[in-house]
Amino acid sequence: MIVEVLSVISLSYILGSIPSGIIFSKIFKLKDLRTIGSGSTGTTNVLRTGNYTAAALTLILDFGKACLAIYLSQIVNEKLILISSLAILIGHIFPLWLKFKGGKGFACYLGIIFMINLYLFIFISLIWLITFFTKRISSLSALLSCLSGVLISIIYFNSNIVLVVLLTILIFVTHLENIKRLINGTETKIK
Repeated sequence: MIVEVLSVISLSYILGSIPSGIIFSKIFKLKDLRTIGSGSTGTTNVLRTGNYTAAALTLILDFGKACLAIYLSQIVNEKLILISSLAILIGHIFPLWLKFKGGKGFACYLGIIFMINLYLFIFISLIWLITFFTKRISSLSALLSCLSGVLISIIYFNSNIVLVVLLTILIFVTHLENIKRLINGTETKIK
């Protein structure tokens, strides 16, 4: 069992820490993401470069690496999904090869949710889309959709509530600066 746990943690962290935004910003010869916007390496910061293709590819790879990690973890031991999920998100947020400064984790969060509960994924995605196209603020959309995911998990789903709560806490922690700006009314909109 210890070997399975260590394998799942290592695999999930390594896959989670693949720096999709950095990879595509180099391929498309964009500015260094760590010097613009929030300094994050995630989809929203890639979007700030104005390159929608690079942003879409970053989203797809971040989402996909989470799906792959969960899939492989299920093969090793389905009971380790919680550990795998946390390792994926931690790997994305704190990648070893980027001096522990990665993305904010929402695309990986979506990939994890997709793999554990398709209906919850659809609900969270709809909340994100409605909020984003209404307010044009990515951080607000991520925060509200994660919070909604917790509520819908508690109301409608008896499984994975602890996982969804822990992932949501991590997302909120990565968005602390965004939350301050949202409160102050200074958070940047995506045009």
